[in-house]
Amino acid sequence: MRDDLVGYVLNALDEPELKRVEMALADPNEGPELRRDFECLRRSTAVVSRDRGTITPPQGLAERTTQFVRSRAAEKRPTPRAFTSEAAQSHGGAPRAWLDRIIIAATAMAACVLIGPLLLDAIGESRARRVERNLVKVSGALEGYAQSHRIFPSPPDSGSLSRAGLYAPTLVSEERLVADDGTLLCPDTVLSNRKNFRVPTLDELKAAVGTPEFEVLLQSMGGDYGYTLGHRDVDGRLQPISHLNRTHHPIMADTPDDNGEKSSNHPGGLHYVLYEDGHVERLFLDDISRNDHLFKNHAGQPAAGIDPNDAVIGSSHRQP
Repeated sequence: MRDDLVGYVLNALDEPELKRVEMALADPNEGPELRRDFECLRRSTAVVSRDRGTITPPQGLAERTTQFVRSRAAEKRPTPRAFTSEAAQSHGGAPRAWLDRIIIAATAMAACVLIGPLLLDAIGESRARRVERNLVKVSGALEGYAQSHRIFPSPPDSGSLSRAGLYAPTLVSEERLVADDGTLLCPDTVLSNRKNFRVPTLDELKAAVGTPEFEVLLQSMGGDYGYTLGHRDVDGRLQPISHLNRTHHPIMADTPDDNGEKSSNHPGGLHYVLYEDGHVERLFLDDISRNDHLFKNHAGQPAAGIDPNDAVIGSSHRQP
């Protein structure tokens, strides 16, 4: 069915195929995921939509092209008759070089229309798989840490180091993540384009407290991902982040913007979310606030949750 989505986006399906795709998109079980794939395809092919219209060829192009092919086949003729000055004049005076350009342009345009959308989709899917693989890798590091400590990496209740991004130096210090292998980066973000991103160790972070370097480290130490801020109990104390293997409780996601409404890591409002049980989901902008806002607690604040089930993802520098 996903193969048919490409044809559906390009209006290239026959009537039975068209009805089958539309029924699948409306299906309550299969439909939501297919509609997300369809929207991704639609946005990916938008850049070539201007080339989908009918192109009117220059007058006499077919006749001149046929004449050109015949002339090339007649190798024994020293001067192909189709391109003598008399022939050129009889066909509107078009020189051979001009005909070549027309043919090449038409071929290139056809290739863009037919192959361009598929190529864009393949590039987008490749980048998506890379992001998912990175999150799965981080999930393994978090799982290993939880098995050793019985909790996930947790920031202290208060102080300079009480930040969401502290999870990254913690995992690097325990050699569960490599500081500069790009695992915590997404394609084409500001951090990934710097080419020198590196997660500090806990010792390096503590040594920088009180210096301008510390503020720089706080902004970037978590990479392009935000981490759970945990929750506070009724007395306001920040609790350790428990590993309860919950299927729909986020622990990491694309880092939010400064306004805490969404992330700008990926085009089209796409967000990648890692859950406690280790699986990764792709969510669009409307989905991150549908039931429980990904970046705000139940009180509407970008802060620690107000109960154990209130999941909030904070950017690297965010204090719970």
